[in-house]
Amino acid sequence: MEPVAPAEMPDAGEAGRQGRIAAALLAQRGRLLLWVPICLGLGSGGWFALRVEPGAEVYLGGALAILVLMALGRWAGEVAAPLVWAVALVLCGAMLAGARAHSVAAPVLGFRYYGPVEGRIIEIDRSVSDKPRLTLDRVVLADVAPHRTPERVRVSLHGPQDYVIPEPGLTVILTGHLSPPAGPVEPGGFDFRRNAWFERLGATGYTRTPVLVLAPAEEGRAGLAVFRMRMAISAAVQERIPGAAGAFAAAILTGDRSAMPREVVENLRNSNLAHLLAISGLHMGLLTGSVFAALRGLLALVPWLALRFPIRKAAALGALAVGAFYLALSGGAVSTMRAFVMVSVMLVAVILERRAISLRSVALAATLLLVISPEALLGPGFQMSFAATTALVAAFGALRTQRERMNRLPRWLMPVLAVVLSSAVAGAATAPYSAAHFNRLADYGLLANLASVPLMGALVMPAAVTAAVLWPFGLAAPAFWAMQMGLEWILYVADRVAGMDGAVTHVISPGDAVLPLLTLGFLFTLIWCGRMRWIGLGAVAVALALWTQASRPDALIADTGGLVGIMGPDGRALSRPRGDGFAAQVWLENDGDGGDQASAAVRTGFTGPPHDRRAALGDTAVRHLAGKTGLKELGERCGPGVIVTNVEVETRPAGPCWLLDPVDLRATGAVALRIRDGGLEVETVAERSGQRMWSP
Repeated sequence: MEPVAPAEMPDAGEAGRQGRIAAALLAQRGRLLLWVPICLGLGSGGWFALRVEPGAEVYLGGALAILVLMALGRWAGEVAAPLVWAVALVLCGAMLAGARAHSVAAPVLGFRYYGPVEGRIIEIDRSVSDKPRLTLDRVVLADVAPHRTPERVRVSLHGPQDYVIPEPGLTVILTGHLSPPAGPVEPGGFDFRRNAWFERLGATGYTRTPVLVLAPAEEGRAGLAVFRMRMAISAAVQERIPGAAGAFAAAILTGDRSAMPREVVENLRNSNLAHLLAISGLHMGLLTGSVFAALRGLLALVPWLALRFPIRKAAALGALAVGAFYLALSGGAVSTMRAFVMVSVMLVAVILERRAISLRSVALAATLLLVISPEALLGPGFQMSFAATTALVAAFGALRTQRERMNRLPRWLMPVLAVVLSSAVAGAATAPYSAAHFNRLADYGLLANLASVPLMGALVMPAAVTAAVLWPFGLAAPAFWAMQMGLEWILYVADRVAGMDGAVTHVISPGDAVLPLLTLGFLFTLIWCGRMRWIGLGAVAVALALWTQASRPDALIADTGGLVGIMGPDGRALSRPRGDGFAAQVWLENDGDGGDQASAAVRTGFTGPPHDRRAALGDTAVRHLAGKTGLKELGERCGPGVIVTNVEVETRPAGPCWLLDPVDLRATGAVALRIRDGGLEVETVAERSGQRMWSP
């Protein structure tokens, strides 16, 4: 036998590694469905992260690549095929996001407008400043061509509005100030322009004059009929349940939050009970669950039916129909649609005699939503809802394997443990997303949820179903009373918990990589079969470590030139106590700062009179000139430094200063400055956001 040359000898170590990798991949075959929404989400998220709008050739190339990958997936081996399909799904996610964005394209106002605004009311809610707000379609603007007129506009109502009570479908006219949807108030911040694009919202603004009716609502239009029904039910509920409890009841029954007092909403947020206000998975699940149980119980009372027909399936169909009506009545918001899809998947599983609650059901619901509305991926509602649902299903699935031990516990203890565990698991799963999006953690949220969620499920939602059934017969008063008692208790808990010392911890905004890394690590830990799953916990730990190292800009400049914020020893100091209030609020929240604009304006940092505020940014001088009085201080020459003014400069001074006026800032958007190696690193919204179809 001839000896084998060393170069020709097989590498046993390499072959062993390849075998272990192949075995690990083959072990995942039973869970491949769970990776579908993850791959779609990666593709959609990647598309939204692009800074340049893809052209037609990119989409054509992507479509061809998907077809090629689908063909390869059919011929690849059982180890390689899932990887090929994963890449194809990532590309599909990007293509779906692009197709959705193009399908909702509508005109966006390209300038500031003041004048008559005519349109039909299609939505009534409240603004951030707690003012009534109307969304109008069929918009007509004076001297603006139809092809340049936004399809929808949103107008906040200031001043006296006693002449007209807004109703769905009314065609109204008002004198309004409109402007294009606002961009981020700092580079990397929340981009309202993107949200407005997907809502086909082309302008926002306000009016200080009364709203006048031009034409009554049209009859026979299904969408508006449901809207009118929603508002009529909301008004009727508030007549029967007075005060904040009535507004709360209207919100959870119809989705109409226009009557919710601002301080009540703030208490619910600070006690981690705001999820009870939005029509989400909890409400949809409680409603359809109550209907399912009631229908099944009623049908079981008739032995002839119970013995001859599948009453469980009939009850599931009835609950599905009620859920669909609830979705339509509540206005079809993204959170409600998400909840309905998840509930529908579970009820259909009951009809098909499959396990109703499983990670497969959650994955299917997420997949459907990402196909229908890829933009939902970026919203806190989608992220928090699926984080909570996934964690709960996984946790209770793990408990199912401990059934023998659980059966040894006293029967009365089981529901108590279920409530405590579900509140703790859901709270822990949603906490990072809540902190990232809202910059706050409700430290006593678990306590508030333990005191409120059981009552919502055991009293409020069953009472709501009972009231709906008895209302036509005039017998709903006891059910409304029970609902009122439950909601008043929840509001009492929210008020007490929100008022406790240390109820809220303010959190700095994380970097761009934190939430994606944390999410992928969390999902990998839950989904992967084998010891490699613990790599996911390492990714979560890295994400949290990156969060603790998050940094904030040393200076921020508003896109109006009306506000400057300098990071100092006491936190961010603001140049003005009033004006650009929304930007000030967001800057402080993103800093993890619980202060307000007035208190931040007296912090160490700025000196000088109100019209000429001065500060130091490292070795760089910063001046903020306000109004025409401030502009007079500019002079013909300027020294080194940054000068910001909220008034357009006609004749720029000579000298080495960097001058930013409203004209410059309209092009750049808000500006962030960081001290780097003795100089300044500049980042603008325009650079960070890139040129997308929703960009100005």
